[in-house]
Amino acid sequence: LVVVAPAAGGVLFKGHVLIHMVVIFSAFCAAASGIYMLNDVKDVDADRAHPTKRLRAIASGQLSARTARLLGVLYLLIACAVSQIGSFNAGVLIVIGVYIANSLAYIYGLKNVAVIEMACVAAGFVLRALAGATAIHLFVSQWFLVVVSFGALFLVVGKRTAELHRLADRATAHRKVLGEYSENFLYAALTMTATITITGYCLWAFDTSSSGLSSTLHNIVPIRLSVIPIVLATLHVLRLLIGGGGGAPEELALEDRTVQALAVVWIVLIMIGIYA
Repeated sequence: LVVVAPAAGGVLFKGHVLIHMVVIFSAFCAAASGIYMLNDVKDVDADRAHPTKRLRAIASGQLSARTARLLGVLYLLIACAVSQIGSFNAGVLIVIGVYIANSLAYIYGLKNVAVIEMACVAAGFVLRALAGATAIHLFVSQWFLVVVSFGALFLVVGKRTAELHRLADRATAHRKVLGEYSENFLYAALTMTATITITGYCLWAFDTSSSGLSSTLHNIVPIRLSVIPIVLATLHVLRLLIGGGGGAPEELALEDRTVQALAVVWIVLIMIGIYA
């Protein structure tokens, strides 16, 4: 996610940009690791009621809660320090600080507040993308923010939908807030977020102003054709979610051949459109 903004801006392969992206990527790896450790300590009892999360290190007893807390705090400090390697960029430090604050607020309270908890998780994805832009002082267009924000929210709503399907009567034992959601609400939220994401991407792809992907600096035809794999991938994931699967983004990316094929087509079209 941290390379999305530089890639869309056509500057990803400039030497100093790649170096900055490696630094930011490393910083967010550390930040996310620290957050996950603290979250798993807080959720240890709920994770033990989950069919797969019970195998995690803390839930299974392989790692003590005390050690996990210490490592979690240490990783968060490392993330802040790593973000400043090379050149001091207060903007990146602020973005990572907001990411950590948002995540801690989620862990220690907001995860039980319906709707707000989904916004908190989605914000974590958006902040990753913003960090990549902030690191190189890159302008972020309104369409970029719309697509990333609602795309992230679509993934989070999808995850909650899949959890509700998969866990059934045990859903609230694993995640208390699932008791606040009905299938009808989640389906409506999926439709809304998918619609806004696709609409935003279409407007971004067809926008010929300096804030659009089809600016005069780019090859317009492949960029506009990239709408096709985006729409097909969204419909494919929607079909999976309504059928009770497809809730984990990492599983879709690593195991779903349809998503992988459409992602490759999209990447090729974008690369040709922006860099050719």
